[in-house]
Amino acid sequence: MTIFKPSHIFAGLMILLIAVILRFSYPNSLPVFADESIYIRWAQIMRSEATLRFLPLSDGKQPLFMWAAIPFLKIISDPLIAGRTLSAMAGVGTVMGVGVAAFILFKKSRQALLAAALWAALPYAVFFDRMALSDSLLTMFVVWTFNFASLAFIHLRLDLAMFAGFSLGFAWLTKSPAIFSFLLIPALLFLVKLELKYPIRLIKLLGLMLAIYVIAFAMYNILRLGPQFHMIALRNKDYVYPLSEIIRHPLSPLIPHLKDSVIFYLYLATPFGLVLSLWGLVSDKLTHWRQRLILLVWWLVPVFVQSLVAISFTARYLLFTAPFAVVLMSHAAEHIGEKTQRHLLTYAAVLLVIIPSLWFVGRLIVSPGTVPLPRIERAGYLEEWTAGTGIRQVSYLIKNYAANGPVLIGSEGFFGTPFDALGMYLDGVANVRVIGVGVWIDSVSDKLKSALGDNQVFLVVNSSRFHGDPDRLGLKLLASYPKAVSPEGSQEFLLFFAVFPQK
Repeated sequence: MTIFKPSHIFAGLMILLIAVILRFSYPNSLPVFADESIYIRWAQIMRSEATLRFLPLSDGKQPLFMWAAIPFLKIISDPLIAGRTLSAMAGVGTVMGVGVAAFILFKKSRQALLAAALWAALPYAVFFDRMALSDSLLTMFVVWTFNFASLAFIHLRLDLAMFAGFSLGFAWLTKSPAIFSFLLIPALLFLVKLELKYPIRLIKLLGLMLAIYVIAFAMYNILRLGPQFHMIALRNKDYVYPLSEIIRHPLSPLIPHLKDSVIFYLYLATPFGLVLSLWGLVSDKLTHWRQRLILLVWWLVPVFVQSLVAISFTARYLLFTAPFAVVLMSHAAEHIGEKTQRHLLTYAAVLLVIIPSLWFVGRLIVSPGTVPLPRIERAGYLEEWTAGTGIRQVSYLIKNYAANGPVLIGSEGFFGTPFDALGMYLDGVANVRVIGVGVWIDSVSDKLKSALGDNQVFLVVNSSRFHGDPDRLGLKLLASYPKAVSPEGSQEFLLFFAVFPQK
């Protein structure tokens, strides 16, 4: 077992500095995503009305991310940056957690630092840590649940088990996939050598595990104070197939989703990073088999189960599994270079992951439209209606109009982008109302027409949802904001119209 030297502490601080820079630089580089706007809008409403602190339950979502975002909304004027700051801070917490996890498992300070460095720069981590989504917060709590539970079992410490319980409870209050941590904690017992002639040790371990579960379960049941607690179970059914359906077609969607999982890791963990993760499972013959088995379970079991049962499937659903793949990367790199002078091949292997990662993140910050992403991710975050390109600029224009009198905005749809994103940016602006007018726009809503006498009236719609003749409908195009071009060459625009009486 190695100890941390002053040089290690300096290296750790530099890794944290790099993690901060990559997560906090130009936080508005990516357009607001639909789910981001929903979460932040909920947080704004919850902040202004105390009786609605459980509002996310109405859509079956746990509210911890929104609760945690409220203080940031008080000190940061841009609501999107406020939410993204929370995720970025959670991401830095995960960087530390990944390093601690590697040290707990393998007792090598160099490997711990390499694991932290990999997570600090990995596109999988940085991309989602720069977005106001609950997945980064969930990932941080999952990693620290792993760490505290591991230490509790190794040292038979009730206080550490309590910390694990709190961390698991916070994870469960953040998002439902935390249930995987609940189910995988018993795998950590492999860290402890049990002897049948000393049953008291096993009894203590089971007691510690029970303490973790009791604390987490008690914290989760705080949500029963909300009147729509039952919606979590109901909405979860919208995301997973029932058992009867899985039995009828066990390989679909399993095989397509597993292929998607490989693609997500190839793009967001780099090809060599994925190879290192897999090599970390089989390298070094049979040594550290307990640790590698634990990492295998915490990494791939959730991937397999979600591939088997999930209806919709995107990269962020697997984010909380990636830290354990990164620990395996560092383990593989450690053994690749252990017979070379000063572990030169170890650092070379890690750089083969970090260099392309920094290239990816640099483009993400400077020119996100050119970032190579899996097709489903690029479409959702940069190209389609869920990408809120131009909404911030439209909101600034509307604020200027509102200075001259009441404003009514008709928005495409009733949630997400642009509806919630407009509400998010225009929160607290006097004289402004936002109403939804549907998702197929071929006429001007009667609600907008009837308001023309007393209001300045506008329409915000994505070009793919607009099917009318602006001149015939009494619309004047004030601004158009292009989104990223799809690989097929098509391009969508956010359209900002002024509404006038029809001729």
